[in-house]
Order: sequence, then structure tokens, then C-alpha cells
Amino acid sequence: MITRRHLIAATSLAGLGLPAVTSAQPRNPAWPRALNMGTAAPGGTYAIYGPAWGQIVQEATGVNISYRTTQGPNQNIILVNRKEVELGMVTMGVALQAWNGQGEWTQGNRFRDIRALFPMYDTPFHGIALRRSGITDHSQLNGKSVGVGPRGGTPGTYYPLILRALGVTPSAIRYGSASDLIGQVSDGLLDAFLFAAGAPIPAFSELETTNQVTIFGFTPAQMETIVKEIPELSKGKIPKGTYRTPTEDLNILGVYNFAIGHRSLPEDFVYELVKAVMTQNARMVQATAAAKETRPENWNKNTFLPFHPGAAKWFRENGFAVPDALVMA
Repeated sequence: MITRRHLIAATSLAGLGLPAVTSAQPRNPAWPRALNMGTAAPGGTYAIYGPAWGQIVQEATGVNISYRTTQGPNQNIILVNRKEVELGMVTMGVALQAWNGQGEWTQGNRFRDIRALFPMYDTPFHGIALRRSGITDHSQLNGKSVGVGPRGGTPGTYYPLILRALGVTPSAIRYGSASDLIGQVSDGLLDAFLFAAGAPIPAFSELETTNQVTIFGFTPAQMETIVKEIPELSKGKIPKGTYRTPTEDLNILGVYNFAIGHRSLPEDFVYELVKAVMTQNARMVQATAAAKETRPENWNKNTFLPFHPGAAKWFRENGFAVPDALVMA
């Protein structure tokens, strides 16, 4: 039965120049007929990126891929670990918390049934505000109302910690989907929206087409302060031209994203999954510019989360020396 969710996914894929979702038959009868992928709320990069690589995998393997809207990496980890979905996308900072059972959201539980599949892209933390607000820097957010994305997502987890490290105390921190919070900024109900996703963030791009905005990152001094408190974040830049508004590169802090799967996925299926995505970068970039970093040489952005054996096999066959200590069945 074709559901409304399938129709939405098919329409979205068609808009990205990708074929519509169709019924598939697994190339290997031992593979599952269908799998579910945890993505994220509308307005973020995962909502576009997930269906893009899911469609590529479906075409290559014949396994139907469907999509579940989630709060982001934290919830994706929980769902994959429980096998409520078999595929997901995470940021490596949150994945490190999950693997070690650290961070309030883990409640001390270690999520050890997740496996790394392939590198996606860096997630830059940055903010946006209407120009008329006068906000041009994180230091100006004392006493202001800010949105930080879904509570279970990467920005919802990290941005309160980032603001605390900077000694910034907003009057309110609100959680929700990127599309909802960007609407609140547009309507004057929020002073700023602070988020982290592959740049350009669709919700940011949407707002700057309808309003005069300021998109802001961090000063060098702010980055030094934050990294001392949150060492898993790394310094980077968003190049000028990624968005329409900024006139120079933005200094940002980022955390890398990886696709993950449940450890029980068949090894030969995961091999074909990784092969399909890693060899079709041009198609991924058609879906989202963030995918320009979806390249096999970035496998080493993961230093702790075990690769699925099927993924490790593809990387090794193609000249990337994944160490034995980073592979687990």
C-alpha cells in the first residue's frame, strides 16, 4: 500500500532529480526485503540527505528503504540500537556519548549494537537572526529567546553546553523542528535560531530568501573557550558563497556525521550499500551540497565507533586501511 509518507518521499526525491521510490526486490533473497531509516525533523539536512542515499542503496540492492522522522542523532542511536530502525545518521560527538554511556540523555546506558557505515559531512554550529534584531554574535544572546532544534538532536544537545561555556544565559531556550523554529524567528517570536546541520541548512536558506538576516559563527576567542570545555568539537569554516548573505567565510565549530546501521545487517548487503554511496558522490551532491564531503577518504573522521565488517571490507579493498581494532561484528 502506498502511504502518504511514501508519496511525500517520492515527491521530494523527484524534486532533487532522483527517481521516485518504487517497489523493489532484494538482489539477494537472504537480504531483508525492507529496512527503515531514522532521519530527523523537516528543515534540517538529514531530512534531505537520508532519502538521497536511501534511494541510491535501494536501486543498488533492491531492498526497499523507508524513512522515519526523528528528533535527530540521539533518537536515531536509540532506535537503531533497539532495531526499531536498521539505518540512521548521527554526529560523532553524540555517538561517543552513546558508546560510553555518557551524557544525560543516555541515562548511563551504553549503546553497543550500532556500527559505522560511511562518512557523511561535517556539521557546523552557527546561528541566524533577523537583521533588525541587531544580533550579530553569540555573545549578544544574554536575555534573548533562542531556538536550538529538536531536544534529541545534535544542536539541541550541544548548543546549551556551548552557550554555558561562553557564559551566555538566554531568557528562553526552545526546542522543535528547524522548520518550526525558523518560522518563529520570521514571526518575531524568537530572537535567534542556533542550529547545526550540513551547510547550507535548508531552513537558513529559506529565511534569507524572505527576510534580511544575519548568519553568524564564532570569534577565534570563543572557539578556544568552547573547545576547552567540549573537546570533541573541531574548528572549521563555512566558505563565503555557501549562503547568500555572509560576505566572508564564517568561523564555526563542527562535529562529523556518519551513517550507522544495526550490527545484525548482513555483511554482503552492507558492502553493497557502502559501495553504492561511496561511488556516486555526484548524485549525492545533487541532493545537498553538504554531500561534497561524502567521500571514502573521510573514513578516518571516525576514531572510536566500530565499522560494520561489510563497510570495513569495502574501504580496505579500495585502499583505506581501517584497523582491526575499529571493526566489530
